[in-house]
Amino acid sequence: VERWHGPAEAAIATVVDRCHGPTLDLGCGPGRLTAALTRSGVSTLGVDVCARAVALARSRGAVALRADLFDPLPAEGRWRHVVLLDGNIGIGGDPGRLLRRCRELLHRDGTVLVELEPPGSGAWQGRAYVVSGRRRGPGFGWARLDTRAVHGPAATAGLVVRDVHPAGGRWFAELAGG
Repeated sequence: VERWHGPAEAAIATVVDRCHGPTLDLGCGPGRLTAALTRSGVSTLGVDVCARAVALARSRGAVALRADLFDPLPAEGRWRHVVLLDGNIGIGGDPGRLLRRCRELLHRDGTVLVELEPPGSGAWQGRAYVVSGRRRGPGFGWARLDTRAVHGPAATAGLVVRDVHPAGGRWFAELAGG
């Protein structure tokens, strides 16, 4: 969580470098990527369900919207890039459904940039909980995919894995229409 509240780390530069048009940062949290993209001159919109996260993103100078990414969003079908970082491939607990939604949001020539687990980690779907001290919040659907497991959900969404690359001890993939 501390990383999310800090500045964009060096590994994020590999994502910023691939964004050359309107970019949608899904699950933007406090906006470190959204702000980094904006500073680089990319038109960017951050989306998060958490009001506090959106307020923090805006305080960094980012444009952010409080919304559920499965609900209607601005400029559907016109985004050049959709980004899912920091485990956000897990949003909703069904990566195939999430990637289908990303495909709906994209321009026909657009890409999905996603952070994945390292090779060999596999895939997991289930219930996750936010824990603070001894308090556990309500459960929600979540998932994880590694660099090998992403191919199936990508294919169900009509996407192909164009590139997988490590950066700063993290793994990223670029998915494009098939």
